Amino acid sequence: MGRTLPSATQLMLQEEASLARFRRALRRGDQLVFDDLFTSAQKHISAAAYAAHALPFETFLMAMLLEEHKELMRLREIVERLREMHA
Repeated sequence: MGRTLPSATQLMLQEEASLARFRRALRRGDQLVFDDLFTSAQKHISAAAYAAHALPFETFLMAMLLEEHKELMRLREIVERLREMHA
């Protein structure tokens, strides 16, 4: 039988493990943010698997960036509503 390729979930876990020393060097608050980034990337694991990108970590970074941008857009909308209320 041929070799099987690791799943996107396995690749993400491997990437997270490879950054374990980096994570440990962070302050506790930054460690929590770091963990949250990987959690946000997991929301898009099926898209990452579908992409079958040669460098999986780039796909995971894009998923993290997507979640961060969604949050930014949500917060901008809240700020705009507050401005309209107080105008």
